[in-house]
Amino acid sequence: MLRFAPATLIDAQNTPAAAARRSARAKSGAGQTTLIPQAERGFPGWARIGERAARADDPTFFAGAGLALLDQVLGAAPPFAGALRQRLALRAATVCATIARLREDENALRDAEHLSAAGADPGPAGRIHRLWRLFASRSMRLDASTLAIAADLVGLTDVANFDALAGVLRDVGSSAAQPLAAAAIVSGAAMNALEGAPPVDVEIFALWAADLVLAVGFGWEAPVPLLATTIMHPSLRRGQAGRRPRPGDSDWAEAAARAYALAAPHAHALAGELSRRTEKLLTVAPKLRAKRASRVVELLLSDDAVSPARAAKAAGLSDRASRRLFDRLTELDAARELSGRPSFRLYGL
Repeated sequence: MLRFAPATLIDAQNTPAAAARRSARAKSGAGQTTLIPQAERGFPGWARIGERAARADDPTFFAGAGLALLDQVLGAAPPFAGALRQRLALRAATVCATIARLREDENALRDAEHLSAAGADPGPAGRIHRLWRLFASRSMRLDASTLAIAADLVGLTDVANFDALAGVLRDVGSSAAQPLAAAAIVSGAAMNALEGAPPVDVEIFALWAADLVLAVGFGWEAPVPLLATTIMHPSLRRGQAGRRPRPGDSDWAEAAARAYALAAPHAHALAGELSRRTEKLLTVAPKLRAKRASRVVELLLSDDAVSPARAAKAAGLSDRASRRLFDRLTELDAARELSGRPSFRLYGL
């Protein structure tokens, strides 16, 4: 039986799959302006678990099929990968804020991240958002320093030994036969290892750990927030009380598979939408007259939202020139205004 070598749970950048993808990305060039075929084909019906996930016969099959199809999209190194991950990070943070009984919705979380003064505390929900944003922006390792950063953002301040915790999680994860199983095992182990800490904080931490391990197993360039985006789906609730599944439950492996089976087609559909919007953005980019407009295009491709002030600073534009550039992009339907406000606007694909 194929099992993970312990090294695969340490550094996703060193896997053969990651190396192959870096090579393919280098050969493809940064200036591609074509749609991503893997995203444009749509998600096939045979791989879709549907809204009746609780009655599906084999959630592991649907989860595996869906993740494999998503892997094909990510393996194509799409230019919008950063925006995809950060938009999923926003979804994951919104669900986690609900789990923590916080009031912030997507718009509030987006505003707190992109409109707050530098160095300002975004509050508990904003810190959860930053956990997922940081998680989705770079390659991560299942080590003590990574776990310490995540624990701090989620509010777990009483963990005594992150080296020991990382060792436990790597050991249990390395016994799994494939990435989906490793994600379920590690998240359940995290929940059990941190017993005694605030349950909601540990639950969010465990959902984060699951996606980290999944990304390492697939050799993705950076983790993709998935499990938390669907963990509160009504079809996953069970019993008369309608209790949601939690890491560490006796049937957690099956529940996690169902959640991933629901998350994969949603992420795939989002990738298809971003692929089309990226095509439009890259088509009109040569028509933009603003100096260093290419830097603003890069920001839009790499993030969920961009403020004119941030774009002005990054591209060396005046505030007025930055606002006019975004007005032009929206006129050309190459970017969308996300806030719905006349001021303090935010833009994205």
